[in-house]
Amino acid sequence: MRGIYKLYGQGAAEVRALDGIDLDITAGEFVAVMGPSGSGKSTCMNILGCLDVPSAGEYLFRGVDVASLDRDELALLRRKFMGFVFQSFNLLPRTSALANVELPLIYENVSRKRRKRLALDALRLVGLEDRADARPNQLSGGQQQRVAIARALVTEPPFLLADEPTGNLDTRTADEIMHRLVELRNERDLTIVMVTHEPDIAMYAERVLFFVDGRIQRDGPPAEVLT
Repeated sequence: MRGIYKLYGQGAAEVRALDGIDLDITAGEFVAVMGPSGSGKSTCMNILGCLDVPSAGEYLFRGVDVASLDRDELALLRRKFMGFVFQSFNLLPRTSALANVELPLIYENVSRKRRKRLALDALRLVGLEDRADARPNQLSGGQQQRVAIARALVTEPPFLLADEPTGNLDTRTADEIMHRLVELRNERDLTIVMVTHEPDIAMYAERVLFFVDGRIQRDGPPAEVLT
């Protein structure tokens, strides 16, 4: 990111959600994004994930200027290169864990037989292959989040964006999810950017960005940024 601004409103009502952000994230990094409400952390995440566009500035993803891509190309970039995990799980309630994980593969026109194999492999990654037929209401919160992680990884994206992935989980379950994310990152050489408001969760990352008023106030190892 170079000189990234995100503005809302005009004149006296103008709000700078991002105020001139310069940011480099390299392949394989695990970055936690923190800051008070309204600091710009979620706006930054949305731009990184190509879910929103900046008002000014340049965002290069793997050397490609994202602003040069049309709507279909942006959708393709998200499908091929990015996986998303959200606080609320966003699972389809009336379908099995397996069917939920298969969903991104349907958009890729993957055959039914191969979809099932890849989805089972993804569930195996998160330790839930034995619950493939269970619906979300038959799973604990931690299990639902693991299904969501499997769904995000089933297309083998190099970049995972996680927005408060442990926000709805108890402390023990949150630690289990974070340990698995770290393991998956190491196994797959994933790049992970995670928004969190919990310092103990941010400690799992190797780098923390702390936002204040649309700017990165601190950037460094968790032990330095969070003390």
